[in-house]
Amino acid sequence: MSLSGIFKFILGFFVGIIFLIIFGIGTAYYFWTRLSITPAKPIFAEEQQKKSPTVKKASLTPASKSKPSSQQSPTPSKSPIQELPPGAYKARVTWPEGLSLRDAPTLNSTRIGGVAANQAVFILKQSDDGKWQQVRVVEGNQEGWIKAGNTAKSE
Repeated sequence: MSLSGIFKFILGFFVGIIFLIIFGIGTAYYFWTRLSITPAKPIFAEEQQKKSPTVKKASLTPASKSKPSSQQSPTPSKSPIQELPPGAYKARVTWPEGLSLRDAPTLNSTRIGGVAANQAVFILKQSDDGKWQQVRVVEGNQEGWIKAGNTAKSE
C-alpha cells in the first residue's frame, strides 16, 4: 500500500464519520422537535357538559316555506340554585391546564371530573390541613375537592 492509498483511506474514514455525525444530529433534531410538541388535552366522558336535548326541526315543504313558524324552541331548564354555606366565596381557577375534581381531599381519591382553566367555582370550605378546597362548579353545580392554591378570589 502506498502513501497516497493510506491518505485516501484516512480521508475517506473521516469524511464518513463527519457524514454520520451530521445525519445523526439532523435525525435527533427531527425527533426532538416531534416529541416536544404538547398533545391536546383529552376530554373524558365525565368532563363533558350535559348537552341540552336537541329539538327536531320539521321538514320544510313548499307550503311551510311561505308561512313563518310561530313556535319557539324550548329553553333548557336551569338546575336549581343551591344555597352556599357561610364563608363560601366565588373564585376562578388559575392553573393553566385546569384541575382534577376529586371525591375526597386526597391524591388517591377517585377523580370525578375536571375544572377548566379560568372557570368560575364556589369555594365552599378548606380541608383541616389547608391543602385541599371543596368547590362547587358554577355551571352544573358539581361538587368536589381540588388542590388549594390554584384559585384566585373573584368578585
